Amino acid sequence: MAVVYVNGELLPESDAKISTFDHGLVVGDGVFETVLLRAGRPFALRRHLERLNRSLAGLSMGPANLEEITTAVNRVVDECEYADGRIRITVTAGNGPLGSGRYAGDQSIVVACAPATEPHATAIVQTVPWPRNERGALVGLKTISYAENAVALAFAAARGADEAIFANLLGNLCEGSGSNIFVVTNGELITPPLNAGCLAGITRGLILEHCGGIERDLPIQSFCGDQVEEAFVCSAIRGVQPVEAIDGVPLRQAPGPITKEIANRYEALRDADPEP
Repeated sequence: MAVVYVNGELLPESDAKISTFDHGLVVGDGVFETVLLRAGRPFALRRHLERLNRSLAGLSMGPANLEEITTAVNRVVDECEYADGRIRITVTAGNGPLGSGRYAGDQSIVVACAPATEPHATAIVQTVPWPRNERGALVGLKTISYAENAVALAFAAARGADEAIFANLLGNLCEGSGSNIFVVTNGELITPPLNAGCLAGITRGLILEHCGGIERDLPIQSFCGDQVEEAFVCSAIRGVQPVEAIDGVPLRQAPGPITKEIANRYEALRDADPEP
């Protein structure tokens, strides 16, 4: 049985509970991070926790106790019976009213872990009809208000895809429902800039820092057309996952040579240092 950290206690999954008045449950008022557990060690935990506090600040919430969360992660990992998995860190505003206002009080902190499922070798992606609002209050924040992503992913799944891709209000490529996206066009590796409304993904950032690529707007029509030579989606759990088809149309290469090189370099980075 899984062991979960809840507000200072390490509990069996069956006993891990929060109040029905927790504002994360009531109105989705909270943030989260998903951290890769690889060979028994969290990968890039420091970067994830820094982003966690940036997301909390964006929600006008005080910073989380990162020392407590780090200890909680290590305690949960120590209880795992597997070496590879996904760690979920959730911080909410704590107990609140049955409405949008908040009570002053302690945040809720939950840390859980589950075994990893091997991602597919390639991804089939589907663009969705609902744009990201690059000027919205939650842009760039990793909040637990994920219903929009759930709806988009269901739309994609109904069309045989395993990831949904959003444009933004300007009609430019933005991000996936749970991933960032890179494309190769005219031999250049391109990913949407943060001001396009996408999340500052940890994997995205590591690829740009260590493997190359440029940030540039790309019209969504170009993404769905014949200008894309290669593409991949990336996230903490997916790593670098080549895209084999966009809106039902196969790409010429999946993976192509640039995607292969990025995937190999990123894999080497993950093997070399748990805190790059």
